[in-house]
Amino acid sequence: MATAAAASASEAEAEPKAGPKAEGEEAEAKEARTRRKVLSRAVAAATYKTVGPEWDQQEEGVSESDGDEEYAMASSAESSPGEYEWEYDEEEKNQLEIERLEEQLSINVYDYNCHVDLIRLLRLEGELTKVRMARQKMSEIFPLTEELWLEWLHDEISMALDGLDREHVYDLFEKAVKDYICPSIWLEYGQYSVGGIGQKGGLEKVRSVFERALSSVGLHMTKGLAIWEAYREFESAIVEAARLEKVHSLFRRQLAIPLYDMEATFAEYEEWSEDPIPESVIQNYNKALQQLEKYKPYEETLLQAEAPRLAEYQAYIDFEMKIGDPARIQLIFERALVENCLVPDLWIRYSQYLDRQLKVKDLVLSVHSRAVRNCPWTVALWSRYLLAMERHGVDHRVISVTFEKALSAGFIQATDYVEIWQAYLDYLRRRVDFKQDSSKELEELRSAFARALEYLKQEVEERFSESGDPSCLIMQNWARIEARLCSNMQKARELWDSIMTKGNAKYANMWLEYYNLERAHGDTQHCRKALHRAVQCTSDYPEHVCEVLLTMERTEGTLEDWDIAVQKTETRLARVNEQRIKAAEKEAALAQQEEEKVEQRKRARAEKKALKKKKKTRGSDKSKADEDDEKEWGDDEEEQPSKRRRVENSVPPAGEAELGPEADPGLSGSSAPAAAEPPSEQKEQRAAARRRDVPRVLHDSSKDGVTVFVSNLPYGLREPAATLRPLFEACGDVVEVRPIFSNRGDFRGYCYVEFKEEAVALRALELDRQTVEGRPMFVSPCVDKSKNPDFKVFRYSTALEKHKLFVSGLPFSCTKEELEEICKVHGTVKDIRLVTNRAGKPKGLAYVEYENESQASQAVLKMDGMTIKENVIKVAISNPPQRKAPEKPEARKAPGVAMVPRQIYGARGKGRTQLSLLPRALQRPSATAAQAENGPAPPPAATEVPKMSNADFAKLLLRK
Repeated sequence: MATAAAASASEAEAEPKAGPKAEGEEAEAKEARTRRKVLSRAVAAATYKTVGPEWDQQEEGVSESDGDEEYAMASSAESSPGEYEWEYDEEEKNQLEIERLEEQLSINVYDYNCHVDLIRLLRLEGELTKVRMARQKMSEIFPLTEELWLEWLHDEISMALDGLDREHVYDLFEKAVKDYICPSIWLEYGQYSVGGIGQKGGLEKVRSVFERALSSVGLHMTKGLAIWEAYREFESAIVEAARLEKVHSLFRRQLAIPLYDMEATFAEYEEWSEDPIPESVIQNYNKALQQLEKYKPYEETLLQAEAPRLAEYQAYIDFEMKIGDPARIQLIFERALVENCLVPDLWIRYSQYLDRQLKVKDLVLSVHSRAVRNCPWTVALWSRYLLAMERHGVDHRVISVTFEKALSAGFIQATDYVEIWQAYLDYLRRRVDFKQDSSKELEELRSAFARALEYLKQEVEERFSESGDPSCLIMQNWARIEARLCSNMQKARELWDSIMTKGNAKYANMWLEYYNLERAHGDTQHCRKALHRAVQCTSDYPEHVCEVLLTMERTEGTLEDWDIAVQKTETRLARVNEQRIKAAEKEAALAQQEEEKVEQRKRARAEKKALKKKKKTRGSDKSKADEDDEKEWGDDEEEQPSKRRRVENSVPPAGEAELGPEADPGLSGSSAPAAAEPPSEQKEQRAAARRRDVPRVLHDSSKDGVTVFVSNLPYGLREPAATLRPLFEACGDVVEVRPIFSNRGDFRGYCYVEFKEEAVALRALELDRQTVEGRPMFVSPCVDKSKNPDFKVFRYSTALEKHKLFVSGLPFSCTKEELEEICKVHGTVKDIRLVTNRAGKPKGLAYVEYENESQASQAVLKMDGMTIKENVIKVAISNPPQRKAPEKPEARKAPGVAMVPRQIYGARGKGRTQLSLLPRALQRPSATAAQAENGPAPPPAATEVPKMSNADFAKLLLRK
């Protein structure tokens, strides 16, 4: 390092002396970077020598030769400046990334991936002190995986120089074996303890470690064998006659346990032992073989399945629970949790078994603590942890600290905070001795209730836009405690007043709950007052409240009280019935208006058909044709806006085509000879005419069971039947593909596909959303909605789905496979749906369905705010807003009030200018225009004459 510093100093002297201070700082920085790099290489080389080739050097880019080369490079830095510049650039990038990760962790300390990345970069840079602190912080928040622990332990082992360092490594091993049951860590622990056998108490330490390892993972059928063999090898290496009995004991204990390769162990024992094997050992060995045959199917299933193998572990746990061996049940739970540590239901089942069966304090509390560290977002685990701590007599301060940790765990629902507060308040209530008028515990309980209400109002409402306690369950519980246990009805009434002011006064059950409390612990006067208020305020079930009031006055009230109650209840019920009648009449009126509108549409369609027939027979009358065109336009505009394009662009009928321009004298009023149409238009007309001549095949509703309806197809599809037939023939025999064309012969984007069998039609529904020429086609059952009004079209769920995530902000280029690669890291992905428009173009949104709620919750914590292709995505639990039904025009229009005519803003609404740009000479009569704008305009001959009364006829006679 001194040589490197001298070399850098000599380089600085050779340069112009522009700034000696800056040059000195640069030299110091280079020297520091070189020192860190050399230290990193040295540590890696020492690790390699200590651990051996099992450690993966390539993953971290470390080898023994690299360490030697680095020392050589440090002694001759000026020989290869280009390589050093590259290394410095990489180091600067790493330093910037480290600073970014540290800043991100200061904002969100629960970012698991950020912790892992920071540790990796610090380890790569050789920042030994910082990497140790980073690992320590992460281990305080999260349980570390087997790989992270082994990496940490290997680094610490390589740097352990004296007895103090060895004790530090022992402490790390003790922490590691508490996170998960890992045979590899126990084996590493035992082998490392063998290295300290020369120290005081070293032999007892080794045996203690191996015995604990056997009790922890010795029953592991596939990996426990390594622990037994390592322990036997250690005892065999000690050349003492007394140790032979120890080896015998280990053989006998191992052969009594069902493990893989038991036959080889038995043969080894026969070869090692000089004496014949006792009969009792052979019997235990045969019994263990029989047990092994029972366990083998479950073990083989685990070996064949892919991680996390939750279903296979669940079946294995059920089998062990039937047998009832506590040690084996505990082991299979621990094995399952190594791969499914983020499944709250598995932790709940494990802790429940320990709470009800074993009831060992240290074991129970350890499992509960690990559960909340693995799944901190699950409120049920925190509630059970508080109960277990109370059950085993843990100090009150420890329980309070645990509760505060639960509040900062980051629950995903507002109701979770209500649940954890209720669990803690129940614990505080059980600590109070209510025989005393006042105590420290009672004051703590009351202050906790007040704090809970304030917390839900400020913290929870600010985050979720709701308190999570709409029924005020915490306030109700507080009021019951004050009334029943503290005999403080005044406080209870104040609490119930607050409950009613929070929007609960309209519910009958809330008033009856308050009434029952007053009935049990209050007086008749307050009961009567509460019921009178309930009669006036209740809107959901006022009859029930009125009945309760009358029942109370019948048994306890005076005649005056009875008369007042009857008068109030009758008045209230009469008002309620009147409101209900008005609401029913309004609903009936809306229904009648809808029916009338449907009838008007039917009449308009019939009149339009009649006009078309008259138009074909009397096409020579020009004025008649103009009126018909105008009225048809108005009809289309009002009734069927989507058909306007088809009416405008359709080829005129034969009679109209023969008349040509002679039937319309034009704007100037003079006749003009018929102009010859371009050849392309004539060819197009002939092609359309040929398509119209093809006889239409009417849909047979009796074949709906074997038919599917296909929609959202590209309008430019040239041969729909030929394109779609191969797709649907993959499902079975196709009878016919019937595409639907317009009058012009244009494909309308949908068709019917008929199959031979109904089962084939059901299989064809699986082709829904398959892409056809870049557009997703919709495949649905063929159902006549007029005959089956109850048929429900498939819609995606709009309710809260805790196992499904909503992802927004995705780049449009993100594919389903790319998103699945990102999401499957956090759990088993059952389905991914990228949201697209009708043209199949992505909208940057997606729904990701996980196997269970816990995996989805973990994915929210890890993925929210993640950057994908320079896009920062947002991830949340799927909870779409409720879809509001579109407000009907009839509902907006008050009865008896005429609607504003549309022509005020023109046919296309309010435009940028209100000026009329059409010359007055070309404008049509305003009456006709207004009529066309406001709806279908029937011809004059068919105009319905308004009915006239006798008074109207009298006025007509007087005018003459």
